[in-house]
Amino acid sequence: MRVLFLRDDEVRELLTMREAIEAVEAAYREKGLSRVQMPPKSYLYFTKYDGDLRVMPSYIESLEVAGVKVVNSHPLNPERYGLPTVMALLVLVNPPDGRPLCVMGATWLTAMRTGAGSGVATKYLARKGSAVVGIVGAGTQARTQAMAMVEVLRELREIRVYDRKPEVARKFAEEMARSLGVEIRPVPNIEECVKGADVVCTTTPSRSPVVMRDWISPGTHINAIGADAPGKQELDPAILKSATIFVDDLEQASHSGEINVPLRQGIISLSDVRGEIGEVVAGKKPGRTSDAEITVYDSTGLSILDVATGELVLRKAEREGVGLWLDL
Repeated sequence: MRVLFLRDDEVRELLTMREAIEAVEAAYREKGLSRVQMPPKSYLYFTKYDGDLRVMPSYIESLEVAGVKVVNSHPLNPERYGLPTVMALLVLVNPPDGRPLCVMGATWLTAMRTGAGSGVATKYLARKGSAVVGIVGAGTQARTQAMAMVEVLRELREIRVYDRKPEVARKFAEEMARSLGVEIRPVPNIEECVKGADVVCTTTPSRSPVVMRDWISPGTHINAIGADAPGKQELDPAILKSATIFVDDLEQASHSGEINVPLRQGIISLSDVRGEIGEVVAGKKPGRTSDAEITVYDSTGLSILDVATGELVLRKAEREGVGLWLDL
């Protein structure tokens, strides 16, 4: 047996945001049509190191794509060790016989498919003509959020960015403005970042709300990305009480998404969740129903997004002769 090994930098060269959005949209549609197998992600908690490890398997039946991702989250890595907060490895397997097809570095792929998920949610849930985006946090994930917004918001004219480290926000604005060709403005506080924005993307590891209800205007769409483990939350629960909520996966989001803390505290109930974004993509449930509606996309990160995007990368690598073949 031979397995293709792809380095993370090779994945970065092969994958475009437009392709990632298409792959993620297809994966969400298949989930909405109940044509996937995806157990909830499993966690190992490295409490004394302020980190965790997640194992994420899935099978997209109609596409004959299956795989497992192993990914960590250590928010203090950049300061402690000079390492990324998130690092990942994806193994793709062949469903008919179970043989491994590819092992790829999936750190950049994780960031891309997460940004692409927000792109899909924004496509279906944001108001027509949305032109101003506020991004809270200026790390790696913020970069792919900005890339996705440029792809799906045709009238985008400004991105605001806030980070608790002003120099990080300034660097983000300079670099991303050059690469994306859109005005990106660093701002001194979160309120200025999100107030009046048509679309808000939150990308922090916070365990307490950082975006307040009073700052959110009618008609805003929010991509809540940072809450991906139990106890994490970025939004004032009052936002969720007044919003129409969509999750990527109801079981997973109830356990570890933006809704997990308000659910546990009894502030909201599962009946406050309109549905999963895949159901909207598949046409089974309505998305936004008025221009004044506040919509929230609660992203926890799904394995089906990894395997769908990873399969796309694998096929491109095979066509272009990229990667190293290894004998098992």
